[in-house]
Amino acid sequence: MAATAASKHPRRLFHGFVSDELCKELEFIHRSCGTVGYRPSVFSTTLPHLAATNCAHLILPFLPLRDRLKDTVEEAFGCEFELFVEFTGLISWCKGASIGWHSDDNKPYLRQRDFAAVCYLNSHKKDFKGGLFHFKDGEPSSIAPAAGDVVIYTADERNIHCVDEVMDGERLTLTLWFTRDSAHDEDAKLMNLLPQRLQHGPNSFLPFPASSSMYWFSQDESGFDVRCARVRRLGYDFCSLEDNSSEHDSSCDPSELLDGRLCLGRGDEVLDKEFVNSLHALQVVQFCYWKASELATAKEVHYERSARLSILKRTSNSENSVPCNYRLAAEVLGGISDDDIELPFSWDDLILGNARWEEYMSKLSENLSILIPHWLSNQTLSFVNPADLNI
Repeated sequence: MAATAASKHPRRLFHGFVSDELCKELEFIHRSCGTVGYRPSVFSTTLPHLAATNCAHLILPFLPLRDRLKDTVEEAFGCEFELFVEFTGLISWCKGASIGWHSDDNKPYLRQRDFAAVCYLNSHKKDFKGGLFHFKDGEPSSIAPAAGDVVIYTADERNIHCVDEVMDGERLTLTLWFTRDSAHDEDAKLMNLLPQRLQHGPNSFLPFPASSSMYWFSQDESGFDVRCARVRRLGYDFCSLEDNSSEHDSSCDPSELLDGRLCLGRGDEVLDKEFVNSLHALQVVQFCYWKASELATAKEVHYERSARLSILKRTSNSENSVPCNYRLAAEVLGGISDDDIELPFSWDDLILGNARWEEYMSKLSENLSILIPHWLSNQTLSFVNPADLNI
């Protein structure tokens, strides 16, 4: 009976498939790189987007899990052929996001999709309200997302599903689609982008923002830049380096400030450190949030006072002038979980966190430079430990 039911609705649910640390790392990547998504109140981070914004090194944390998921899908559904990953993306559903009954191949341009895997990176009730996943028929019929759990299923009429409206908070998943058709292999598309990365050198890991329109969330003639909203959510905002200059061009498009050099402010204070753009600053702040407990311990054990930068008082013109409806942003993105650290961070946390962020990014960038020639030779992005290549 169970075998018959499984064949009618081929799907599997795995608990604890993704480690808590990897869930947090992927959350960091999404909240520091993500853009407005493909439907209202949805934000996304895709691998091609990371490559295009000089963040290709951030693809590396995805790869071991990506390989495990492909192997699991092939084994669970008895595939007698190799699958190709057609899409890999971090997707967050915020207040108001939902999707009605559908199957993943119900549109002509999606017919190549044969299987799906959804990895839940945070938890229902703890991190968001609503957002339950339902299958129309078969078991399991409903899934309450829990960090680390994975559901896999055939992307066809046997697994019609829907997602309840998210009522509060941000529901975060890593979603992958698999295909039998090599013409839709995601790796081939990525390898057209990766050789460009070698031209920047092994330690060039500073991000390049995409078009400002990709970060703009619009609703009812108002809106917010998701970069501004996410940095404000953690207690900071962006400050133009030109705020204290009498030569500041007031006619400049405020959104252009986010693509150039800037500082971070909090209240009436500014950290006297220059970031190359808003994405750079946002990554550092989000990294501090991810590594908050480690930074607190490291600061207690050893802290280089000589590395400390000065804190400046803000002038009357130094408030971030990029238009941003922070009330709307707080409503859409939700609040910080009660289990999270108290915010905002101290300047000491941010300074130490910036040094640790540079170490983290530098290591990933170095490994990427080692791996790209191997991937190009083998025409696949399958995970390989750089140390095993003996380079």
